[in-house]
Amino acid sequence: MNSSGALFAGQTPLAVRMRPVSLDEVAGQSHLLGAGSPIVALADPDGSKPGTVSVILWGPPGTGKTTLAQAIARSSGRRFVELSAITAGVKDVREAMQQALDQRDLYGESTILFLDEIHRFTKAQQDALLPGVENGWVILIAATTENPSFSVISPLLSRSLLLTLKPLTDVDLAGLIDRAVSDARGLDGAVVLEDEARDAIVSLSSGDARRALTALEAAAGVAASEADEGSVPTVTPDGVAQAVDRALLRYDRQGDEHYDVISAFIKSIRGSDPDAAVHYLARMIEAGEDARFIARRLMVHAAEDIGMADPRALQIAVAAADTVQLVGMPEARIPLAEATIYLATAPKSNAVISAIDAALGDVRAGRMGPVPLHLRDAHYAGAKRLGHGKGYRYPHDDARGVSPQQYLPDELRGRRYYAPTTHGAERELSERLEKIRRIIGD
Repeated sequence: MNSSGALFAGQTPLAVRMRPVSLDEVAGQSHLLGAGSPIVALADPDGSKPGTVSVILWGPPGTGKTTLAQAIARSSGRRFVELSAITAGVKDVREAMQQALDQRDLYGESTILFLDEIHRFTKAQQDALLPGVENGWVILIAATTENPSFSVISPLLSRSLLLTLKPLTDVDLAGLIDRAVSDARGLDGAVVLEDEARDAIVSLSSGDARRALTALEAAAGVAASEADEGSVPTVTPDGVAQAVDRALLRYDRQGDEHYDVISAFIKSIRGSDPDAAVHYLARMIEAGEDARFIARRLMVHAAEDIGMADPRALQIAVAAADTVQLVGMPEARIPLAEATIYLATAPKSNAVISAIDAALGDVRAGRMGPVPLHLRDAHYAGAKRLGHGKGYRYPHDDARGVSPQQYLPDELRGRRYYAPTTHGAERELSERLEKIRRIIGD
């Protein structure tokens, strides 16, 4: 094949051209492709079609969910129908089910229904799948990047086998890249790929086959444009860097990666590691995470994990959230980073959340008791006759600003909810609170 001119002209993307036509060509996922596995059984044209179970394929982008479905369809000889949750509605699902039923009853032909991004389906749309799956009108292969436990209805989960796909290993990606360079469906030997360039593409791909092939295609284009007439283009590390100017982060804002990174972000702040916290902040920003979501998490963390140890923490988090609203990105990255670093380096205390959760626990368990009479509202007619407000001591009349009297109900007298630490501002507060509690006599 000629080098530059025929590399990409009029062709579909390399990642599409290199889709496997059989399970033997699938990169990675060896844990799902062993002899007798559900995937292999689905792809077997001589298998027991009515008894084959529906499956839900769960994994990060670029791990081969669509690839597996299409390889199964090509190998099994079954009728294959593909729907996307982005465009399909309940009507489309019901029509697909009816057609599958007709094909089975009239021609004895079973149907594989591949539903991409099932997590985008509403409950009503997922409900429409149940009759066909339960009665065997279709064999459902559903793909999702989100944890199905949160995004797929329980009746559908219980009728399907959940298979988890893993990010491709570096070895898997390297093999896929080499095959794309030599295969007639790919670059057909039109370029030479240096080993270091392959390593760079693997490193940038984060276990995502689609990203690896997209980066290879872009780097091959750079090589072809720079090659001398009559020479074979060579893909170099510099060419890869020129084609892909930054790492392609594997980060699904609606899926598990979203929860994993925000979890690491908060735990790094809680653990007082500003460097790790800023790293995870950068990952979220670079992946396009909603800055308002980050700001909300900072406000919650300031109250939950810092609290009264540094009351300014919440003020700074709120100020960062306000700035996000007023300024927007990319400038808002600066106050978000400032708040992140402040919270990470602030003294920590979970005494506030412990206090409210303990109090809620008592209330929910019915441990409340009546409000003491001297604390009850005495401003309406007849209240004083009931004894409301009688004996109440006004704290401002006491030179100390605190009056000795009972505030908790009798049932909870002496109960302690707030237990300040000795960290930061709570050290001084702890000493003051002990004096107050001695005066109150509670």
